[in-house]
Amino acid sequence: MRTAFIETLYERAQNDSRIVLIVGDLGFGVVTKFMKELSNQFVNVGVAEQNMTGVGAGMALSGKVVFTYSIANFPVMRCLEQIRNDVCYHGANVRIVSVGGGMAYGALGPSHHATEDIAVMRALPNLLVCAPGDPVETRLAVGALIDHKGPAYLRLGRAGEDIVHKGDPPFELGKAITIRTGDDLALISTGGMLQNTVKAAEILSARGVEARVISMHTVKPLDTQVVLDAARETKAVFTVEEHSVIGGLGGAVAEVLAESRARSLCFQRIGLKGVFSSLVGDQEYLLRNYGLDPQGIVSTIQGVIGHEAIPNR
Repeated sequence: MRTAFIETLYERAQNDSRIVLIVGDLGFGVVTKFMKELSNQFVNVGVAEQNMTGVGAGMALSGKVVFTYSIANFPVMRCLEQIRNDVCYHGANVRIVSVGGGMAYGALGPSHHATEDIAVMRALPNLLVCAPGDPVETRLAVGALIDHKGPAYLRLGRAGEDIVHKGDPPFELGKAITIRTGDDLALISTGGMLQNTVKAAEILSARGVEARVISMHTVKPLDTQVVLDAARETKAVFTVEEHSVIGGLGGAVAEVLAESRARSLCFQRIGLKGVFSSLVGDQEYLLRNYGLDPQGIVSTIQGVIGHEAIPNR
């Protein structure tokens, strides 16, 4: 995802001098080309994320379209006050980019895991929250965010994510993408969980259960209509996220369902249960241990709707 991000940003910045990339003294294996060839549109503020955000807000209020870039929690938690007061309060055109969402930085532990960031950023007024599901969605999201007016948060994976989309789907911020159809149940995914969610749906299909898969690349504003359609047209709705179930995608969908007049249905959030990871290992290992690999997702669904509904075959 980060490669798709920087390539798209570089391509657009070549023809738009308003676009500025600000980094906190990292990512040079990724941003070097941008830094060398578009030096007038690149700033390295050093290891000072609060300053990075303040500088970005000032430049945005002077007419620039600013992307601040750092890993996991650093561009979010470390400078939350500046994001709230400098960026969101003023409606500044700053896009806060976090690379390594979820547990992508695996063995580096909770200080480098971004598993509460969506909840925190969802709570800030004026801030759009976007977590694309694969490199294709990332490329489309970056283009849309350049044209977006106002603050935004872009949550990316780290690197090496599978491409889910065979071509470019219709893409609009705030409008979910239906990856596959199904009327038995709905799986609503955000961010890097999209590939595992699709694989889980394929396992379910082989067992005679057809799952609708929805990529909710924009968590705020949420596509409420696609949620309500899923609630009306399927027997159960599950959200899947590499994030705490508190306040993230699951929380957002639960709010919509609770305030709607949709019929009673089965609903379950799949994600981290509001805990820090106590395990050490790479991302794949952590996802498997927290039930976020394809089989783990299927097992949770099976436990909720019953083994009889999803036979083991």
